[in-house]
Amino acid sequence: MTEHQLPHGFETLAIHAGQEADPQTGAVVTPIYQVSTYKQDGVGGLRGGYEYSRSANPTRTALEECLAALEGGARGLAFASGLAAEDTLLRTILKPGDHIVIPNDAYGGTFRLFAKVLTRWGVEFSVANTQALGDVRAALRPNTRAVWVETPSNPLLGITDLAGLAEVAHGAGALLVVDNTFASPYLQQPISLGADAVVHSTTKYMGGHSDVVGGALVLADAGLGEEVAYHQNAMGAVSGPFDAWLVLRGIKTLGVRMDRHSSNAEKVAELLSSHPKVSQVLYPGLPEHPGHDIAAKQMKAFGGMVSFRVAGGEEAAVEVCNRAQLFTLGESLGGVESLIEHPGRMTHASAAGSPLEVPADLVRVSVGIESVDDLLADLKQALG
Repeated sequence: MTEHQLPHGFETLAIHAGQEADPQTGAVVTPIYQVSTYKQDGVGGLRGGYEYSRSANPTRTALEECLAALEGGARGLAFASGLAAEDTLLRTILKPGDHIVIPNDAYGGTFRLFAKVLTRWGVEFSVANTQALGDVRAALRPNTRAVWVETPSNPLLGITDLAGLAEVAHGAGALLVVDNTFASPYLQQPISLGADAVVHSTTKYMGGHSDVVGGALVLADAGLGEEVAYHQNAMGAVSGPFDAWLVLRGIKTLGVRMDRHSSNAEKVAELLSSHPKVSQVLYPGLPEHPGHDIAAKQMKAFGGMVSFRVAGGEEAAVEVCNRAQLFTLGESLGGVESLIEHPGRMTHASAAGSPLEVPADLVRVSVGIESVDDLLADLKQALG
């Protein structure tokens, strides 16, 4: 978009941002530039700035421009996985001796990155309940460089007031980093609420079809974006062109998919709330959820993720996962098909014995876009 064009709606940006028709052929879909190197017009004479696909690739560029537009940021960057994106950002903004505050309900892989990898390089971290801003303030130190948050969180569906947390972080001279994977930019745009960096596993809702692994960063500040881009090239964990193309394809339908994910999840949460075998439902769309009012304020809808605790304990929870039929037993989330898992033994096993350990009776479902009556019937039979 040029500066003279009017801003477009989300769905229009998802389909068009960074994706002009191919100038040579008129192809309306960005080509897959499956290439490693580029002919130069004389030494240093680069066409469009492309010399080597680790540094830049036209398919990846299209995705990165689209990501920045959807999140309202200055720079978007695409990576080989969500954790590769996280690692690149953290090694850009942190140095040995720095401190970061992380949530007490973070994704297990994120916790593992901090606890098992970054601490070996002299980075310190504290765990805080990010839903209680006073707890975050208490965890801040003079050497705190960033505050990390997920909202909704994985897998406990906690909701954090992003505008409030941005004020706390910035007051301490720290950056606010938001993992926006569960919401997607269709439902929530953290930069507009004060975030400095947004992280995505594009494997999930952005790709949306369980056929690609990828990650993304969107930076609010162009200067920080340039620093992270330097590290992206220096560290090299970039998205390949076909993977970038798959995520771009998925993004085109993100809005309509998230509408259905959210609608189906709301009905699933209502069913679970009234089921005698379920002791607690964790879904921000429920009025009794402690973060409901904040979620209603900062999200367009409440998303497709639902977690619940099974009254019979851990073994009963595992049995629910095993008995599900239409809900596929598997890790990951955000695809068009519904998934079910036991976080304590699967996605969050790395957090066992830590302050981030999840309840043993917890089940997490990624509610897909199938016919909702079929999903409800499957949960009823799985619960017995």
